[in-house]
Amino acid sequence: MYAIEMISLSKTYPKRKGPPAQAVVDLSLAIPPGQVFGFLGPNGAGKTTTIKMMCGLVTPTSGVARLNGYDVGTHRGDAMRQVGVVLEGTRSVYWRMSAWENLMYFGRLKGRRGQELKSRAEWLLKELDLWDRRKDTVREFSRGMQQKVSIACALVADPPIVLLDEPTLGLDVQSARTVKDWIRRLASEHGKTVLLTTHQLDMAQELCNRVAIMNTGRLIADRPVGDLLALFREEHYRIRVRGSVNGSLSPLEELTVTEAEGDSVITGPISDQEHLHDVLDRVRSLGLPLLSVEKAEPDLEDAFIRLLEEV
Repeated sequence: MYAIEMISLSKTYPKRKGPPAQAVVDLSLAIPPGQVFGFLGPNGAGKTTTIKMMCGLVTPTSGVARLNGYDVGTHRGDAMRQVGVVLEGTRSVYWRMSAWENLMYFGRLKGRRGQELKSRAEWLLKELDLWDRRKDTVREFSRGMQQKVSIACALVADPPIVLLDEPTLGLDVQSARTVKDWIRRLASEHGKTVLLTTHQLDMAQELCNRVAIMNTGRLIADRPVGDLLALFREEHYRIRVRGSVNGSLSPLEELTVTEAEGDSVITGPISDQEHLHDVLDRVRSLGLPLLSVEKAEPDLEDAFIRLLEEV
């Protein structure tokens, strides 16, 4: 049984004039338990509509969404008990309630009671450095603290599936690192399935076992991160020299030259060792000290942009 399963899921919105708008088109995904799964795409790709269909907030035009085997359409209550959700922009909590009151409310809503709920809430607030502010209303908090309360509320009932929409939005570097470590532990130590939507592709590359990429409502990629990067792996180098190149490498149009702190950094595809030696000979002819030569690996951002360009 898959933790998250979507079968031919589609959503079409009627328009007063012209053809209906297709927000999601025939989307099929199957995500096993215990993975951190990246759900990526540009704005307007259909990610938010898909998440809303999974959470029972939007009714699909066609297709089925299941959470741990429970059909969201026909067994909504059972399906919703499988999942905790953090929506972008701290929309997951009540601002006029305190952090503690929010956790008590959402825990009871998911069927938790008594000392078990209180112990869980205390542990979460302490882990997120919110215990000393537990009695303060959420509207008094900074954006980053509000986001942490949202995360705590999503986890207070200990759900097997967690949907995180831009979970580090508004967090400082230290708090963002804490959240990312948590995401890893949720999957690796607690066996939870984490569906992560984010525009921070470096974070997705760091955390995700597998990613799906959508564009204009359609799925254009669904692969393990390593396999996706391998599709675009090529001989790509980064050469750093002391001083300014000042356009002296203009014949090498495929290379990019940037300047930083008095150095020039030359990057781009170099097909083979003969080509590399030719480039290095041209660099030496400029009389500038050669500081480093390193092979650059593709990252998820490179793959993401290339896939969108190919559609």
